[in-house]
Amino acid sequence: MLQSFRLTRNGGEGSGQWTKISCRRLLQEPMRLTILVEARGGLTNGLSAASDWLAQFLRDADLRDFLKSIKKKIIGINSETVTNVTSTDFPGHWPGEDNSWSLDSFRNTFKINIHNNDPLDSSFSLVGIDAAVANAFRRIMIAEIPSVAIEAVFVHNNTSVIQDEVLCQRLGLVPFQGGKEGIQEFLKWHPRKKDDGMNTVVEEEEEENTKFDYNTIILSLKITCTRNKEAERGERDPLKAYHNAHVYARDIQFKPFGRQEQYFSGEDAIRPTNPDILVAKLRPGQCIDIDMHAFKGVGSDHAKFSPVATASYRLLPTITIMKPILGKDAEKFARCFPQGVIGLEKVTKKEAQRKGSGYEGHEGENKAVVVDPMKDTVSRECLRHEEFEGKVKLGRIRDHFIFSVESVGQWESDALFLESVKVLKMKCAALKQNLQTMNR
Repeated sequence: MLQSFRLTRNGGEGSGQWTKISCRRLLQEPMRLTILVEARGGLTNGLSAASDWLAQFLRDADLRDFLKSIKKKIIGINSETVTNVTSTDFPGHWPGEDNSWSLDSFRNTFKINIHNNDPLDSSFSLVGIDAAVANAFRRIMIAEIPSVAIEAVFVHNNTSVIQDEVLCQRLGLVPFQGGKEGIQEFLKWHPRKKDDGMNTVVEEEEEENTKFDYNTIILSLKITCTRNKEAERGERDPLKAYHNAHVYARDIQFKPFGRQEQYFSGEDAIRPTNPDILVAKLRPGQCIDIDMHAFKGVGSDHAKFSPVATASYRLLPTITIMKPILGKDAEKFARCFPQGVIGLEKVTKKEAQRKGSGYEGHEGENKAVVVDPMKDTVSRECLRHEEFEGKVKLGRIRDHFIFSVESVGQWESDALFLESVKVLKMKCAALKQNLQTMNR
């Protein structure tokens, strides 16, 4: 989105989506400055490039410091190097600058922008936080939000072609969901079995001693493949010729005991997140008879407990066109980026008549404009071509994190982030309590 700021000697003021700028006593004479404002609430694309030119006219120290702070937030992406990669917004780094953390300042600058919100896939931006905090949220979503998965498998009979240990491993990776209150509040952690790392076989008698309704979910899989007497003669499709030719996750049965029916019944019952996961294939006469114990766990213990398929973030790209890119060069420039990043617009008569604009004599020609930098993958393809040298500057905004979260199914994707915030708050509270204990 384009916003125009009129900078005057006698005190106008400019406002945009991201900030409000006081333009008092800036220029010796009236002048117009066009600034590109990122429509989703991030920092500007053009303000960083304009700050170098504008600084020579500034007399307002506050605005001059503001423009410097914006430039510090841009990570430079060059053809072979990356510059300004180190965060410097901490106390004592810059002489005469107070970069101490303030809750009021954080509240004024922090933003959350939702780009996509589906139950299993969401995308959102966190603007105004440090990389350490953003990475903490990412790691918590991957490794510290609890879920339920199969931990112990007791094979009574397995005549399928899949070996027992392979079948057990496949069952262990099936994700399960259930009532949030039951998993979060009722279920407790199952005590770890002391193991020397060599013996992974669990005896059912040993498991019975630690099996309680508040720490163990009992599941069973009992299925036999038989011939379909109603199938046509010579039928070659096993799904039509046999009953139970394919064993799916939906064939796993939940067997509640004790108080579990209070928390895991109806829609809240323990069940696979995807009932169509293929577990095994059978032929007539083959059967599987298995009991399983599922425990509550977190991804830091084993990846099967992780509620996210992927949780990642990237920094918002910036694309600044320093000099006009026209005609066929504009078309080539657009092809250097993913579709939708760069657009083509006609040079207007007003632009062609403005001296020093670079568009003189090019009325009606195509010019390259930045449409949506968020779609850019920062491949730096445009920096490989000599015709664009000195005409474009690439970068990333240091404190604008674009998150992508894909849920396995136990949680909705947006709830995963909210849960990670709760976990981080609990960690901070525990740290604060321990510090108070140490100071006594």
